[in-house]
Amino acid sequence: MSSPVIVLTTLVIQNISLMFSSSQLETIYNQITPSIALVQYSSEVTNQITGEISRRDGNALGLIVSADGLVMVPGFVEVENISSFNFRVRLNVKGEEREFSAVKLRKPDDLNIMFLKIDNDENIKFPFAQFIDEPLNIGSIVAMIGILGETVDYARCITTAHVGAILEKPRLTYCLDENVRIGFIGAPVINEQGNIIGVVGFDLSKAEGGEVYTRSGHPLVYQYALFKKYIKNPPAVQSQDDEQGAWLGVITQPLTDDFADYWNLPKEGGLIVATIVNPSPASECGLRVGDVIKNFNGTPIKAKYESDVTSFTKLVREAGVGSTVKIEIIRNKEPMTLTALLGTRPRKSSEAEEFDWESVGITVREITPDMRIALSIDESVQGVLVYRVKSGSSAQIGRISRGFIIQAIGDFPIRSINEFKTIVKMLEDKRPKEITLFAKIGNISGFFRIQPRWEK
Repeated sequence: MSSPVIVLTTLVIQNISLMFSSSQLETIYNQITPSIALVQYSSEVTNQITGEISRRDGNALGLIVSADGLVMVPGFVEVENISSFNFRVRLNVKGEEREFSAVKLRKPDDLNIMFLKIDNDENIKFPFAQFIDEPLNIGSIVAMIGILGETVDYARCITTAHVGAILEKPRLTYCLDENVRIGFIGAPVINEQGNIIGVVGFDLSKAEGGEVYTRSGHPLVYQYALFKKYIKNPPAVQSQDDEQGAWLGVITQPLTDDFADYWNLPKEGGLIVATIVNPSPASECGLRVGDVIKNFNGTPIKAKYESDVTSFTKLVREAGVGSTVKIEIIRNKEPMTLTALLGTRPRKSSEAEEFDWESVGITVREITPDMRIALSIDESVQGVLVYRVKSGSSAQIGRISRGFIIQAIGDFPIRSINEFKTIVKMLEDKRPKEITLFAKIGNISGFFRIQPRWEK
């Protein structure tokens, strides 16, 4: 890892017009850097148009804000179509680089930040950032400590900027005078007296789920007053119910001007129903593929761009499970009104239940609705999805591959992961020399003979 002195020297030369002295920057760096962590995580990203789900790994700056391991991270870690999990927090504890697992807390509605809680079974007292409430002025100089990229070992780095503008409405907002690298989003902001007065943030746009506090696209200073309540009383652990919310069961795409011209409709925007999950509230209320949604429960839908689709998802989710909503649509150029009873969003692929069948060497997963859409699995196809195949296992020898859908074991049909587990338990007790799996992938199906390696 690069030494603090080298980083500081470079940055002081780059920002020589700013009024922090080299010794001030070094003091700030040494005092605050121990509270800065590298947060690594996995995410599943849902394409709002196709329903396709892709998985990726990411990292972000984490700021330790309490001695027991409360961590503040940038809000981009989880937005409307990105679900993140498997959080690991890396930081220096008493001179040793360590990694801790962490759980995700419920994301605040009024600020684009998130909190994690480190699993702290050892009752470690972590170094943490301490904030104070102090205002900034136009031209105020601030220092920020962020994290550089992987190519330079995620070294902590200090830089400086000015407050270039102050916005009074709808809430007090300090705008920095230049852009910042992604590793400085969430960085502590330090004033000329050496006090931490906030963090670097980016507001969500309305298309990303932002509300009245929407100053997207420009680096801001989130002052301490905006988030002190969350540090003093941290949000609860985010539950599956928080992530599910209300559900309609459609995938939509925006009514662009081109589509409006093609269908001879007014260029006022809307949402075209591209896919309907079956069964779902959408299928039960009579929505059809090709319908154009113009109004949802009293809110006009004027989507023209792909980013607008997320706002509709948020609108549905916040209507509440069990709510009866009116949906105004255009079908074959004729206006119609449908009534839907919103349900609970089913589990996503990231939450799908898994089961390891050690004797055969496979891991299977339940098939969730988003998997059906992403993999084009018809609703009539029941079974479990082969998620992993162990190298050299009897399953691999029997030519079972990832992506197969197991629909039967011997004479026993498989309709759910619970049925799969029940049949496996029966087979583990009987230990037959050979079993037959019926599986399919795409339009191809067949029987596979497997010789399990039963444990003694």
